[in-house]
Amino acid sequence: MKYLIGPLLLAWLSLSIAFGQTPFAAIVTDAKTGQPLMGASVSIAGTTLGAVSDSNGFMTIPAVPDGQQVLIFSYIGYEAHQDTLTFPLATREPITIALSAEGEELEEVLVTSTRSTRSIADEPTRIEVIAAEELEEKTNMNAANISMLLRETPGIQVQQTSATSANQTFRIQGLDGRYTQLLQNGLPLYSGFASGLSLLQIPPLDLRQVEIIKGSQSTLYGGGAIAGIVNLVTKEPGQERENLLLLNGTSGGGLDLNGFFSGRGEKLGYTLYLSRNTQRGYDPNQDQFTDIPQSRRFTVNPRLFWYLSERTSADAGLNVSVENRIGGDLATIRDGAGGYTERNISNRYTTQFNVQHQLTDQTSLYAKNSLTWFNRDLTTPNYTFGGRQQASFSEAGISRYGKKLEWVGGLNLWTDTFQEQVEPVSNQARNYTLNTVGAFLQNNFKYSASWTLETGLRLDHQPIYGTFLLPRFSLMAKLSDQLTSRLGGGLGYKAPTVFSEEAEQRLYQGVLPIEPRTTEAETSQGINWDFNYRTELTEGLQLTLNHLFFYTRIQRPLVLESEGANQFVYRNANGHLDTRGFETNVTWRFANYRLYSFYTFTDTKRYYENLQRPLPLTARHRAGVVAMYELEEKWRVGYEAYYTGQQELEAGTRTRPYWTMGLMAERRWEHISLFLNFENFTDVRLSRFQTLVSGPRQQPEFVREIWAPTEGRIINGGVKFRF
Repeated sequence: MKYLIGPLLLAWLSLSIAFGQTPFAAIVTDAKTGQPLMGASVSIAGTTLGAVSDSNGFMTIPAVPDGQQVLIFSYIGYEAHQDTLTFPLATREPITIALSAEGEELEEVLVTSTRSTRSIADEPTRIEVIAAEELEEKTNMNAANISMLLRETPGIQVQQTSATSANQTFRIQGLDGRYTQLLQNGLPLYSGFASGLSLLQIPPLDLRQVEIIKGSQSTLYGGGAIAGIVNLVTKEPGQERENLLLLNGTSGGGLDLNGFFSGRGEKLGYTLYLSRNTQRGYDPNQDQFTDIPQSRRFTVNPRLFWYLSERTSADAGLNVSVENRIGGDLATIRDGAGGYTERNISNRYTTQFNVQHQLTDQTSLYAKNSLTWFNRDLTTPNYTFGGRQQASFSEAGISRYGKKLEWVGGLNLWTDTFQEQVEPVSNQARNYTLNTVGAFLQNNFKYSASWTLETGLRLDHQPIYGTFLLPRFSLMAKLSDQLTSRLGGGLGYKAPTVFSEEAEQRLYQGVLPIEPRTTEAETSQGINWDFNYRTELTEGLQLTLNHLFFYTRIQRPLVLESEGANQFVYRNANGHLDTRGFETNVTWRFANYRLYSFYTFTDTKRYYENLQRPLPLTARHRAGVVAMYELEEKWRVGYEAYYTGQQELEAGTRTRPYWTMGLMAERRWEHISLFLNFENFTDVRLSRFQTLVSGPRQQPEFVREIWAPTEGRIINGGVKFRF
């Protein structure tokens, strides 16, 4: 019997300890926005117990010893929060912990584009984030679309493709817009035929942040990301309800009524975005042709969130955008007088679905899908081009996280079908079907506190254009507490379609279909290298300096060539084009003041068909400065100036450089804000430098290469209600 006393005593002690422990659960959120924080940690002082929050901000510790315990909650870029709790607690329901941000640095933002759970400070891939505060400023300046948001971003040039309809695309590091993927929540919704109007149809009010990755990123999201990706991340419901109404009017005849609403319960959440945007035909140079077309657009984006369990969540959304846009002869637009007009009628319908399941504390599964239907009819007095695009994107993957290693792998299917609705005169419809099956694997290896290596490999197969193996790498070195460097590169490709800036400028008139038997996909190689330095020079005065070098080469680029009278055909050029240069960004912060400046040098040249010339409409030199004063929750006042250097036109002539400047002010109270913005108040516009339209009203000739703003000075102001 005496031999049993020891084991029985040990068992009794073990049971006492076991029964003296209780589970603990919490949801960690941002104190200001109520958004859940993924990757926040909690530790119990004096023990090895702890946990990390998931994508819903939820964290749990299975067994906490009874008695008084000190819990420490932390998250990069936020002030640590400490609580002293006595266990067992009165309830086992999750408690909410709201963390307050320490500052406004971009490195403190959690990113989603690389499918990781890391903040910018820990992400080897160079990512630029336009966070909520700057998005709010840009919404005050342009509440109708995101064109201004991207136009004022270093390394990005927004290119207007039509003087009549004001259609726009955007370029990263000097490369044509077809080489950039525009995503929403990691889903490619705006490619192909839909890309020509995308910038003008995406409102900014429901965006939480915008993530920009420059350079070849096809490994992350497949073909089309040779120049980079722009990921629009929409808001999710926080612990507090958000109800926001915005009413904005412009001196150019624009009127915007936008609303965003969100709420969350224990098992369900929702967001709802509604907008009505109208624009009168606007003619600042008095040539009787519109510089901003007349338009009517309605947008509705509902999204539902299900919190099925502590480990499983899902969301589904619907995006609807319906627009009627007409530009050209003002008299004809107003009363049908018989002059030249260009009308774009478009309907966009998109569904999104995401589901995530946490298998273990370190392993999770996810699946996502989007379906897009895009219809567009382009009509002029003697020509009509219309088509229907149906696209889908599906991806399923698995993630595993550890202290040293992180793995993400998955499979995806991307389908894209275009069907021309109006047969061209040549009876050669530009229909196509592109189906792409892909598999990818990404690894993040944290060798030490100073060195992290991220690698990736993608294998894509297209029945028409073949198979593509796409590696990438990103190496981050934390050289000191103030200095970080990132070096990254990869391969990319782009499957041919007729939808490019050149074809859009010609309204697709005379553009022949692509012949797959004689046309190859474009391929690329790219590399980026940057340095980021941050220091506090004196008490309260902070300096952040970022300098980036970049280089991208595209082999056998697809070019549009003349094929006789009023006919054009796409062919692979016998050579390459490349873009190289650098960006420098400097930010000063002191108390309530912020001064931001940038300079970009972009050298983009063509080396084919006996050419060694820059790409047209690419400014080698661009610079900008933004000065901002902000008294939290009261005043925001800013001044900005942007310089665009000379651009070479197709004929070889050079344009003149120019500056644009703006002023904005906002006064905030608890539930209401008033704002006023003077955009381009020096009234720089292309019509001051050259004639935009010539010839008779019935058959005018419009300038094709648009290298400066056409609308000139625009003043806008409005009111925002928060309740």
